[in-house]
Amino acid sequence: MELRVLQYFLAVAREQSISGAAKSLHLSQPTLSTQLKALEEELGKPLLIRGSKGSRKVTLTEEGMVLRKRAQEILELVQKTESEIQLSDDNIAGDVCIGAGETQIIRLFAKVAEELRQSCPNIHYHLYSGNAVYVMEQLDKGLIDFGLIYGKADSTKYESVTVPVRDVWGVLMRRDSPLAAKEAIRPQDLWDKPLIVSNRKFEDWPPALWLKRNLSQLNIVATYNLIFNASLLTSEGLGYTLCFDQLVNTSGDSDLCFRPLSPHLESEATLIWKKYQVFSKAANKFLDQLLRSLDELPDPAKA
Repeated sequence: MELRVLQYFLAVAREQSISGAAKSLHLSQPTLSTQLKALEEELGKPLLIRGSKGSRKVTLTEEGMVLRKRAQEILELVQKTESEIQLSDDNIAGDVCIGAGETQIIRLFAKVAEELRQSCPNIHYHLYSGNAVYVMEQLDKGLIDFGLIYGKADSTKYESVTVPVRDVWGVLMRRDSPLAAKEAIRPQDLWDKPLIVSNRKFEDWPPALWLKRNLSQLNIVATYNLIFNASLLTSEGLGYTLCFDQLVNTSGDSDLCFRPLSPHLESEATLIWKKYQVFSKAANKFLDQLLRSLDELPDPAKA
């Protein structure tokens, strides 16, 4: 497969029309159709479902949807590689790509980036949000430089460093909720309440053990991937959200408040990157500065 043809295919997927894609690519429609048919023959699978006579709309087959996802990843990786190689030896510039969930540790990354901005103003940072499975997939494909996960990293695949900043678990709720009067929330306080929880696997989710109940025994009314969306559900009174502290503004005139769990529950994050990874100058500079910053942080275990 040629990269040029993959770009053609993505244009068709985006426009949902061969004629529309041909126009955006400044190609004739017969030329583009020939390239697409050749790609289908090369792969031995149909990629497009062409509309009936009189309809110009095309849709992707199941194989076409797979190719669209992979083609986007391939072209992103090619672009990232070209950018890194084209940089001059005396210029530290480029992109640093980080995958992480929603956590206050992002503040630490921001401080490191700000410290580097004076000496390396041409480094640009890209954050990709997702759970540990997503982060490791992106890392394995080479689409990100670093990943932030909770739990142990596979030492046969990744280098890692523990981040000495612990996220505190608690409950986000409306200020007029019955539980808002409590200073801390116990497991039994939530057993009969409507809950909004993370959409990761329940058994791998730290509050699952704390709750002392099976999934089937709880009233889970919604799941979330982004805490902002969960906060809107909470604000509208749908339920109580189990999440990290300091991710949603609960100060001032906010109608929300946060209460920690009792017994206290924290999670510790690990920064990971691929073993034997050859970093770009920008990624290497960021890692060096980050490791220095981590060394200066107090150990929460000794606090």
